[in-house]
Amino acid sequence: MTHEDPSRRVRRGVPGDVDLAVLDALFTQSPVGLHVLDTELRLVRINTATRAMHDVPVEGLLGRPFTDVFAGLTALGEVTQMLRGVLETGVPVREHLIRSRLDSDRGRETTRSVSVFRLSDERGTVLGVAVSAVDVTEAQVARARLRVLDGVRERVGQTLDVIVTCQELADALVPAFADIAVVEVVEAVVRGEEPPTGPLAQDVPLRRAAFRARGGHGQAQAHPVGDVRSLHNPTPYSQTLIDLRPRIVALGEDTPWLGADPKRAGAIRSAGARSLLVAPLALRGRVLGLVSLYRTAESDSFDQGDLGLAREVSAHTALCIDNARRFTREHTIAATVQRHLLPRHPMRQSTVETAHLHLPGGDGGGGWFDAIALSGARTALVVGNVAGRGIHTATTMGQLRTVIHSLAALDLEPDELLARLDDTARFLAAERAARPTGDPMDRQPLSASCLYAVYDPFTRTCTFACAGQPTPPVIVRPDGGTETAELAVGPALGGEGWPFATTTVTLAEGSTLALYTPQLLTPARADADEATDPGALRDVLARPDRSLQDLCDDALYVLGAGSRDGDAVLLLARTHAFPARTTATWHLADDLTAAATARGHARRTLTGWDVDEDTAAATELIVSELVTNALRHGNPPLRLRLIKDRTLTCEVHDTSTTSPHLRHAHAVDEGGRGLFIVAQLAQRWGTRHTPRGKTVWTEQDLTP
Repeated sequence: MTHEDPSRRVRRGVPGDVDLAVLDALFTQSPVGLHVLDTELRLVRINTATRAMHDVPVEGLLGRPFTDVFAGLTALGEVTQMLRGVLETGVPVREHLIRSRLDSDRGRETTRSVSVFRLSDERGTVLGVAVSAVDVTEAQVARARLRVLDGVRERVGQTLDVIVTCQELADALVPAFADIAVVEVVEAVVRGEEPPTGPLAQDVPLRRAAFRARGGHGQAQAHPVGDVRSLHNPTPYSQTLIDLRPRIVALGEDTPWLGADPKRAGAIRSAGARSLLVAPLALRGRVLGLVSLYRTAESDSFDQGDLGLAREVSAHTALCIDNARRFTREHTIAATVQRHLLPRHPMRQSTVETAHLHLPGGDGGGGWFDAIALSGARTALVVGNVAGRGIHTATTMGQLRTVIHSLAALDLEPDELLARLDDTARFLAAERAARPTGDPMDRQPLSASCLYAVYDPFTRTCTFACAGQPTPPVIVRPDGGTETAELAVGPALGGEGWPFATTTVTLAEGSTLALYTPQLLTPARADADEATDPGALRDVLARPDRSLQDLCDDALYVLGAGSRDGDAVLLLARTHAFPARTTATWHLADDLTAAATARGHARRTLTGWDVDEDTAAATELIVSELVTNALRHGNPPLRLRLIKDRTLTCEVHDTSTTSPHLRHAHAVDEGGRGLFIVAQLAQRWGTRHTPRGKTVWTEQDLTP
């Protein structure tokens, strides 16, 4: 008889004991649900965790078909197909997520991670399958909430528009987090005004800014989007805007507060909503609005874990809405400033008829236009644009426009005027660059363009000077033919480059001149990727029989009124010759009788024009002094011109380039009082230099 080594016997028996211990622990202590099924998918063994899940005695489960044990499983067909596939192929299934509702889950939808393995003996005979199931509902819910939060952060706040931001929130939450979403905003916030401090007063109106519903719940609205009204009180909505805390409210037929808001109650019942989560949109104690989320019987009710997500979502949305509100406020101020800085009405003058089209950019811009009456019945036409947006751009535009008016009064040539304007732009750019680093203007270099033209009705010429304006003017002849004026384009204002130059074009009487900014031809539609052909503008304007305002409207209809990057400006001017009956010109001899001769011409002409005696007497004295001054200090030949328009203009021209200066003569001086007398009698006076000399002019108002 041989004796076995005891140590060998112990070593050989240990693995079996361990296997049995592991199996016993798995079926009695493991939190993972285990099911052992035979080849007919009947339940052979089940662990305690599984029995706890189903709250059914083990005696009532063993030996029963899997389909009977889990008859209430919503995904029963999917699971059965999966089990049979593992039995047939032997390929295991690992961590397959199944969403279902069981009676033991009390109607709550759960998510389980299921793994299935085929069981075989040593000979390879298939014995059945083992199924492990782990409840991962909370982890999946947490991941879903994170996905919702990431979606809100990604999608909400893409624009600086309060209403669009609210709709972005509703779209991000339905159906990912709720079945119905309603977003309401304090009406003042939509206009860009400061939001009220909480708690919100009962009479503060809110605008329904956004609505989104899953499936067939789209008709369940208490009020349409855009409706403005105050909240009923007391309700969870009003209470949330008082204490600024989100809350979950169960909804049912016997909910007491529904009677305080009948329309909402009807919408809630119509949609079948059973759970409400209402959260304030507040920032730093100020109330911006309210978001109301509903879940119907198709979804689980809100729980306390959803409140944390609601706080995060509301905080992010409130910040986005406040940013949009601030932008709206700044845009409103900028648009108001710009509107007050631009001409209110078209300029009325005998020789030039004007009309304009101004399309503000989507974010506010610095486009401007002007028609300025100059001496000698001339007219200055201006179109310009300051790059940028906002209040700072509008104020810079106003500064440049004011400078142009001041320089135009000095009768500078167009190229000289732009050179002085460029000096101003450089000064403003240097001031902007010297601002502190944190100032918003420090990041916006100043760049501006300007097209300045002067029309002279007596020579029927228009002289242009251009600073960084790449759009050449369009000229429409009286017969309807069109042409483009090719200009010498100078550098943009405030930039570096070559000096400015002028281009002179002769215009037939009745011609139409079109000045415009490049944005007018920029595509206004999102589906357009190229600028409009200038030929389209010429085709629109080639209608000399239509009024200028009608042509502006036609240009708007053809070119579109969509959002552009900057202001689109169109200035139309139709030229006319000066009426011959209201102007008179004389060439004067270079002798001492010229002043008396000039007074006689003026007296007879003013009598024929029915000018009142006081104005006529003052004009005779002005003519006498100007002619005398030209005889003493100028060079022949001399020319006198009288023009009766909105004002009475007197011009004396000579070929000297020396400018007269106003002096204050002393009591013993025999001369030096001529220009002083002229300045006292005329409302305005000045000197205009020309290539052939200078013209001293005065203007007197004809209105008593």
